[in-house]
Amino acid sequence: MGYGIKLEVWGDYALMTRPEMKVERVSYDVITPSAARGIIDSIYWKPAIIWRIDKIHVYNPIEFTNIRRNEVSSKISARSVDSVIGGGAKPLYINTNEDRQQRASIVLKNVHYIIEAHFELTDKAGETDTIEKHYNIALRRMRKGQCYHNPCFGCREFPANFRLVEDDVPKSGLIGETELGYMLYDMDFTDPEDIKPMFFRAVMCDGIIDLSACEVVK
Repeated sequence: MGYGIKLEVWGDYALMTRPEMKVERVSYDVITPSAARGIIDSIYWKPAIIWRIDKIHVYNPIEFTNIRRNEVSSKISARSVDSVIGGGAKPLYINTNEDRQQRASIVLKNVHYIIEAHFELTDKAGETDTIEKHYNIALRRMRKGQCYHNPCFGCREFPANFRLVEDDVPKSGLIGETELGYMLYDMDFTDPEDIKPMFFRAVMCDGIIDLSACEVVK
């Protein structure tokens, strides 16, 4: 296992969309490991390292609220891009006035987590890519609140505040075991032509979701 970090994140709202919901967006009960990794990647990411989520500590009771959001009903197709590259005159933009749709979303509110994670070197690491080097850079950026882009809870309009935890992780006030069902773990990018989702059975024990020994299925 590589060097580990503990990152506290919190915000007013979160939306980690369940893939089985086709029209309206419905969030998972807690932050997913892939969303947690995305927050850390927004702070420090390099091709030479990959972050692994070990534990997620949940501090606030799970609460949902319903909101309505403006979305677009279409996207720019790959065929249109190919046509323009070949000299075609198709527009490469989305007219939000024509494609706008208002949809309901069931989102989490008042979220507060601590993410325990570590990183490992990848096959893209060079001779100068050492664990100590990347670990120190990551710590420095987290202490200063630096990020490549603003981290968020699933959607850009739900920003995530963060700070590095350098002491022991405080105990959660949530007591008991809660079955959260199957949850998205991450995406498997091994084959770029066939990207597959990975899932795991999420169980929260006294506010902690332990991912160090969970079974991941595709």
